[in-house]
Amino acid sequence: MPASRFNRQQLAIMTVIVALLAYLSLWPVAISPTAWQPPTNLGYQGVYQANDKLSQLTLITTPSAGPEAVAVNRHGQLYFGLSNGDIARLNGQQVEIVGNTGGRPLGLRFDKHDNLYIADPLRGLLRLSRDGQLQTLLTEVAGKPLLYANSVAISRDGSIYLSESSQRHSAAQYGVFAASLLDINEHRGSGRIIRYRPSDGHSEQLYSGINFANGIELIDNEQGLLVVETGSYRLLKLHLTGARQGQTEVFIDNLPGFPDNLSRGADGTYWLGLVSPRNGLLDWMADKPVLRTVVERLPAWLRPKPQRYGHLLGLNSNAEIRANLQDPSGRFAFVTGAAAHGDKLYLSSLHDSAIGIWQR
Repeated sequence: MPASRFNRQQLAIMTVIVALLAYLSLWPVAISPTAWQPPTNLGYQGVYQANDKLSQLTLITTPSAGPEAVAVNRHGQLYFGLSNGDIARLNGQQVEIVGNTGGRPLGLRFDKHDNLYIADPLRGLLRLSRDGQLQTLLTEVAGKPLLYANSVAISRDGSIYLSESSQRHSAAQYGVFAASLLDINEHRGSGRIIRYRPSDGHSEQLYSGINFANGIELIDNEQGLLVVETGSYRLLKLHLTGARQGQTEVFIDNLPGFPDNLSRGADGTYWLGLVSPRNGLLDWMADKPVLRTVVERLPAWLRPKPQRYGHLLGLNSNAEIRANLQDPSGRFAFVTGAAAHGDKLYLSSLHDSAIGIWQR
């Protein structure tokens, strides 16, 4: 081979390598990660011992994917939101569409008048009245627009608590799922908790600095609010009254997966979905922000992904695990949470096209 041709091939290879290294090092991305140290993942042992208790779920097919949150009204009717914006109701084995938010409904909660409050990351806080009228209630708080409304809880006096997952990564700009991945990878703690009064429209920010604020639920006779911090594998308790008002403490830490939605059953059990097991590579990269930036520049198919696995936990008000329901086969996977009614649990999913029903 002539030397000139050999040199041209070498030059071409070197050019490609330099271009690739420059791309992986310099191409702008939407995140600026911070270093953090996750607790050592103990995996599926002890109170999280692996089992197949969810393997025999009854599945009800939904007309679109991602029934991400479920709620039961006082008449025992199950409602859920879908990825195409639909709000659906389960009538026996049939699914009825009762509305559409024009966005992507996530958190759902009924008030005592059967109005359905909806956290929609693309639309803000919405209300679907019992006669089917959809109203936008909240799109900004304290001068900051809602970029990722996620979950809802309602107090006895009618106050609405709302979690906003991120103030840095807009669901409208990046897409709902993609924005969640960006925020969790960045780990800058831009999530916040908001209180809204429907009576006069007043809203206020109660707490910020949460790494992807997700499911919320009232606790301690409404003196506290449990907050799922997905990006840190834990639940926080925000004190709403008393000497520690406005402060938080860790309620439960070092979960074996990414926690999502939270709901309280009539018996006082808090049902928590773990949407996917923790990823060893992500934990290893937690204190390596430069490397996490490089990974963000890779094609999506090369980045770490959620794993198909079914997992739902039941906790009491002392953070003790009272139910550990799993399905390692992932027949019904990406479990976001559940709503309890009578002797049934209705399970929701981030991506699957079904509702899971577990007979207790």
